[in-house]
Amino acid sequence: MERELTLEFARVTEAAALASAPWMGKGNQKAADQAAVDAMRAVFDTVHIDGEVVIGEGEKDEAPMLYIGEKIGTRKGGARVDIAVDPLEGTRLVARGLPNALAVIAAAEKNCLLRAPDTYMNKIAVGARAGGAIDIRKSPRENLENIAGAMGMRVRDLTVIILDRPRHEELIREIREVGSRIRLISDGDVAGGIAAAMDDTGVDVLMGIGGAPEGVLTAAALKCLGGEIQGILQPRNDEEIERARAMGFTDINKVLRMEDLVDGEDIMFSVTGVTDGDMLEGVRFSGDRATTETIVMRSKTGTIRTIKAHHLVGKKPDYFQKDVLKNF
Repeated sequence: MERELTLEFARVTEAAALASAPWMGKGNQKAADQAAVDAMRAVFDTVHIDGEVVIGEGEKDEAPMLYIGEKIGTRKGGARVDIAVDPLEGTRLVARGLPNALAVIAAAEKNCLLRAPDTYMNKIAVGARAGGAIDIRKSPRENLENIAGAMGMRVRDLTVIILDRPRHEELIREIREVGSRIRLISDGDVAGGIAAAMDDTGVDVLMGIGGAPEGVLTAAALKCLGGEIQGILQPRNDEEIERARAMGFTDINKVLRMEDLVDGEDIMFSVTGVTDGDMLEGVRFSGDRATTETIVMRSKTGTIRTIKAHHLVGKKPDYFQKDVLKNF
């Protein structure tokens, strides 16, 4: 992939963030998500790639755009790439005006991103300092002790980020017994996984069960940041088990490591803040102007860029003004 694509992908997540941000606090998560999808798809149509969505909004029958298997990009001699998207990670966060909603994409060379089934995944993720110290088959206590040792910290000083769900009651109890600190989040475990691998977020490890597609997106970011993630699929019913097996998962209990989730050495990742959060500012509006903050990364070079962009809405392309920013 050409390095210029990192900035093109930043344009894509910026567009999704700009389109969904006007819905902040308005209680309509479907409208916010649809605005992000429409914007992301429109800008992808201008990017010089021959792309295919491998993690998207669902199957073709469930999603009109950015569905799994959809072809995107100009497809005129551009790089052949797999694309994973979450146009609005945290639709409920936007609808309720809560922090840490993001627009996210990951890109890799063909056949380098896992085609994850739409089911749950048990995950553990850390940053570079704790690389090699995790084993999802071990207890929370063992993992936290190993992570603390690798990072030169006390177990009680570690902060674990976990989705606030009833299914995590036992996990939370075990972590409290160990003495580590806990940050509960209502949604957005991609943001949680990235936070665990970045400095100055106050988060050291992600634990718990979230979406399997989100696990692939998190792995792409961690590949760029030097972190590590492991996961095991957690199907909720027989139908999801059969779907996973139809996608090639013969061993549902297999530990999925970094190389299983994201292969290859050239991974690109872009994330733009929609609402204010730990990593990024959300979209700010002032009249016909808006500002966005984006982090864009590439594993091949190890480059991490933070882009603060100022947008004059009146000078956006016609398709953007008419179809995407109609809610301004």
